[in-house]
Amino acid sequence: MNITSTVIKYGDHVDTDVIIPARYLNTADPAELASHCMEDLDKTFHARLERSKIVVAGRNFGCGSSREHAPIALKASGVQLVIADSFARIFYRNAIDIGLAIVECPQAAAAIREGDEVQADLDNGVIRDITTGESFAVAPFPPFIQEIIACGGIAGYVKKKMLA
Repeated sequence: MNITSTVIKYGDHVDTDVIIPARYLNTADPAELASHCMEDLDKTFHARLERSKIVVAGRNFGCGSSREHAPIALKASGVQLVIADSFARIFYRNAIDIGLAIVECPQAAAAIREGDEVQADLDNGVIRDITTGESFAVAPFPPFIQEIIACGGIAGYVKKKMLA
């Protein structure tokens, strides 16, 4: 999986309540969740998504409630990859389950700036900041996680395996 995009950057402890506010949890419709994604944290989020498909953040991204709505809202908004210093464990699992690529890389999260153009080669474990020329090594996803993400999430993965 290769993704190249400019970056939207956030700080530490971006919790699920700002990724998708609780007042919108009365729906599971991805498009509806996407329309409210990050609205309490960043009113410019949707406008910036027109050119940026990678979110970079600090420590503990996705902390708070253990709702799968948060990664669904990000993915349905058009986010293709989240790079962070670290993730809340339940958010990490929920993101993989719904097919949202996420990568922990403290060095990249610290060095990459808002608006930088970044290329992520997740199959080979390389993140490159095209703007600065810096490269960062990350553990590539194991093949089964690559396949889950390629299938759009765990449901698509299971369906593919059952039909095989």
